Amino acid sequence: MDQRATNVPTSDSRALARAMGRYRELNSARSIFETLITAVPFFLLWVLMWAALDARYWIGLLLAVPASGFLVRLFMIQHDCGHGSFFRHRLANDWVGRVIGVLTLTPYDFWRRTHALHHASSGNLDRRGIGDIDTLTVREFKALSSGRRLLYRLYRHPIVMFGIGPAYLFILRHRLPMGLMRSGWQPWVSAMATNAAIVVLIAPMMWLVGVGPFLLVQVPITLLAASIGVWLFYVQHQFEDTFWAHEEGWDFHEAGLHGSSHYDLPIVLRWFTANIGVHHVHHLCSRIPYYRLHQVLRDHPQLSAVGRLTLFQSLRCVHKVLWDEDRHKLVSFREMTSAC
Repeated sequence: MDQRATNVPTSDSRALARAMGRYRELNSARSIFETLITAVPFFLLWVLMWAALDARYWIGLLLAVPASGFLVRLFMIQHDCGHGSFFRHRLANDWVGRVIGVLTLTPYDFWRRTHALHHASSGNLDRRGIGDIDTLTVREFKALSSGRRLLYRLYRHPIVMFGIGPAYLFILRHRLPMGLMRSGWQPWVSAMATNAAIVVLIAPMMWLVGVGPFLLVQVPITLLAASIGVWLFYVQHQFEDTFWAHEEGWDFHEAGLHGSSHYDLPIVLRWFTANIGVHHVHHLCSRIPYYRLHQVLRDHPQLSAVGRLTLFQSLRCVHKVLWDEDRHKLVSFREMTSAC
């Protein structure tokens, strides 16, 4: 272990980012193994859910919980492929990502581009809009009309944010890359190719097991996994002491380290979410494979406390909806009103 790297203070985010470079080395055999132990159980649980339809449907619904967990983990593999951190060769990353994208209903090339924009502008108040959860400042919210304030309140309501929103995002919005209409034809090819592959996969499955049984199995898994995925993305950046700044005061490494949380989950949830909770390290160096992120925390213990949120503490983030530029923290609607 490099003691000099371990002793880098968290105030020096650039030096920390440089120290992360040595963790970028990946193991292709490990990546294949990680893919198999995620994909195989997912398909087995899918079959078990289908078989349970002839017995008790509630048994199948219980199985939907771990099945959705494996689907989330597949998405995290797709995520690492998008960063080029899962296999040594770009072609392997891209095609594994595209195949998984059919299962996660996420057009890989389109998502990879929007996610790269998210990494490039996370925490920048002047570059919001793509790959982020819409976040207004207190001043911006107060300047809205009453109707638009209501719309923002509805958008940030937990039922919409973690229920209706994820279903809309993965089932409908990902079918058309409306956010990148000016970016050329590539996002459209990615989305249309993924849509076609979804049809090619679903059509024979429906013919084999029946339309009704297929929907009874797939829909609960998809909806639950979508909600979990949105929750993870939300809590990784929408916490009280996150980082937001205008262009002149924004720094890529500072935003990565202090604008991303360390979601310290129990070990089982950490496994299913592929260490995505070590998000501050991921934003410092996105080329680190997820199976090496906790090694970073072991070697750099000073990073463990940065932006740390436990599962219980993260529940309080639900109501943090506005960035207060005066207090430099996310606040709730109630806190905004009490500060007036």
